[in-house]
Amino acid sequence: MPASPSPTAPLTYFVDGMDCASCVRKVEAMVERLPGTGDVQTSFTQQTLRVALDESRTSRATLEGNLRALGYVPTLRGQPDVAALPLPGGVPAPGRPEAAPARAWFATPAGRLVVFSGALLVLAWLLGFVHPALSTAAFVVATLVGVFPLARRAYAGARLGEPFGINTLVTLAAVGAVLIGQAAEGSVVVFLFTVGELLEGVAAGRARDGIRALTALTPRTALLVHGVHTHEVGADSLQIGQVVQVNPGARVPADGRIVQGTSSVDDSPVTGESVPVVKSVGDAVYAGSINADGVLRVQVERAAADNTIARIIHMVEEAEGSRAPTARFIDRFSRVYTPAVVLVSALVAVAPPLLLGQPWHEWLYKGLALLLIGCPCALVLSVPAAVTSAVSAGTRRGLLVKGGAALEAIGSVRTVAFDKTGTLTAGTPTVTRVRGLEMPETEVLRLAAAVESGSSHPLAAAVVAAARAATLTVPTATDARALPGRGVSATVEGRVLSVSAPAHAATLVPLAGLDADIRALEEHGHTAVVLHDETRALGLLALRDELRDDAASAVAALRALGIGAVLLTGDNERTARAVAAPLTLDVRAGLLPEDKLRLVGELPGPVAMVGDGINDAPALARADVGIAMGGGTDVALETADAALLRPRVQGVVDLVHLSRATMGNIRQNIAFALGLKAIFLVTTLLGYTNLWMAILADTGATAIVTANALRLLRWAPRSRA
Repeated sequence: MPASPSPTAPLTYFVDGMDCASCVRKVEAMVERLPGTGDVQTSFTQQTLRVALDESRTSRATLEGNLRALGYVPTLRGQPDVAALPLPGGVPAPGRPEAAPARAWFATPAGRLVVFSGALLVLAWLLGFVHPALSTAAFVVATLVGVFPLARRAYAGARLGEPFGINTLVTLAAVGAVLIGQAAEGSVVVFLFTVGELLEGVAAGRARDGIRALTALTPRTALLVHGVHTHEVGADSLQIGQVVQVNPGARVPADGRIVQGTSSVDDSPVTGESVPVVKSVGDAVYAGSINADGVLRVQVERAAADNTIARIIHMVEEAEGSRAPTARFIDRFSRVYTPAVVLVSALVAVAPPLLLGQPWHEWLYKGLALLLIGCPCALVLSVPAAVTSAVSAGTRRGLLVKGGAALEAIGSVRTVAFDKTGTLTAGTPTVTRVRGLEMPETEVLRLAAAVESGSSHPLAAAVVAAARAATLTVPTATDARALPGRGVSATVEGRVLSVSAPAHAATLVPLAGLDADIRALEEHGHTAVVLHDETRALGLLALRDELRDDAASAVAALRALGIGAVLLTGDNERTARAVAAPLTLDVRAGLLPEDKLRLVGELPGPVAMVGDGINDAPALARADVGIAMGGGTDVALETADAALLRPRVQGVVDLVHLSRATMGNIRQNIAFALGLKAIFLVTTLLGYTNLWMAILADTGATAIVTANALRLLRWAPRSRA
């Protein structure tokens, strides 16, 4: 009889002190080594650890003890059941505690260690005025007391599979300094190292602030409408379909659609759009946007856990789990580099005295200095600090990137493939002409609207909107079936009807009487569709969707960056070329989803695919970088590597600029970190560098690399800089 499965408890911890990218990876590595753990997810922005824990193999106490041994303080969120996990997007479930607010630097563990180490250092220095022996003893105490937390973390790291961490290097150097009679320098080493850790934590906090601010955008309460009255409820309790009232100056409490009122709405907190937009009945609004002047009533379309802000936060969390190839290379390099530093330092310390008869004190001192110079802090920090800052800056400006890998790839693309409808065009087509065969035009529109009523495609929405505008009664359709790239069919009033692209319709029914009209419409940039039953054509509808106002300038900007552009569309050749003519784009028309998928693999790469619909999802996934337009479907947004909250083509150009700025910043960081180490390596071997200068070199490099990465927080698109 098979054994019953062990109970596995999903747990979520707030991990105090896990405030840097290297901390996150250290925690992940430790947890993944424990038996019975799975689905390990860490969030740098939320400082959370989520893990499915089989407590029959590893107890919760063991997990928490290991976290404390590494220097972190875990706090369990809620109860160990599914309800205890934050809802999708990292938003705590109603009633669950939110992330701890940011604390002042001196209230953090690193800050307290800096203050304590500094106080001991000053005390030891002052005792030197009383008696040199007292000063020496005080420096020894200052060094040993200051290095104790580092030594404890080094021991825990070694016990848990990370024997060559930064804490190990500093501990060896500080203790070695005491043993060779350089306690004063040892105490300075400990102090400067803790200052470096503090600076890294402060920088990480600054990078996190933009994401923290997002969680505060959605108001905690909402005015729920009941008849002619309203009453205040918690925003997280709103249900889909309910109607809320948003007064002037108030924030929108949920994603939804306006059902009453007109007002200017400031979307800048969510999308980065700097100019308020006038919105009225039927327009979408986002949770967190600010209603400027009119009273609005909004029907809720998304629950709190699935609103735009929650999805942004979720995408940013995904970004943390997807590291850039450069970051992965540096991680692999540091695993070899750090043990090599220990080995080289040991050889420098013992080889000259043993083999050449050199003074032990001098070469032990140089070996300890090399330990400190070899600290990989600045090098390891160079990539995640830049990526985190760039992702935060992009998020504030409506550019969402799902990770370092995507961010790095965007800047190197050679070809951008655009979908047409809803991407290069505004996605709001209108019916421009209706022609009936053996029936009135209104009957063609009425029946076509019934067939299209179950489709979310922009062309379908346009047909349904035209029927409503003509006050036609649209019958109910059943057995609706979509044929991507071809059309849609349904049973309406007892017969099977279809609305199809002309090329597909021609394979099913004769179109002899419509050929001339179809050709003329397509040559002028209209999209034609045919209403037909199983034996004959019943009518013709023409629709037109205008180019976005920034499409031409964005395509030109891509070319100026050395990037080619091509239009991939399911529309017919004549319509596609008419639309693409002002953009001078290469055109591939009449494509089914599988054709787009194939062509993306054949274009000169790396390739970025930009789209917004379900039909684009396979191509978005196949491309080296998939970019979803903000007004797109959930499938496109989930499949893509990046998303534009503002539905503007210029956002693609902005993503390229952001990527290239980030990679330039990373190259500067790596060059500075390695260059400074090379300089101090030479000066140490020549005898010009002492211990405190060695650690200052590492701390200084860390501070400069961090400051350089933080410059990306001020990044702004060139088009609006």
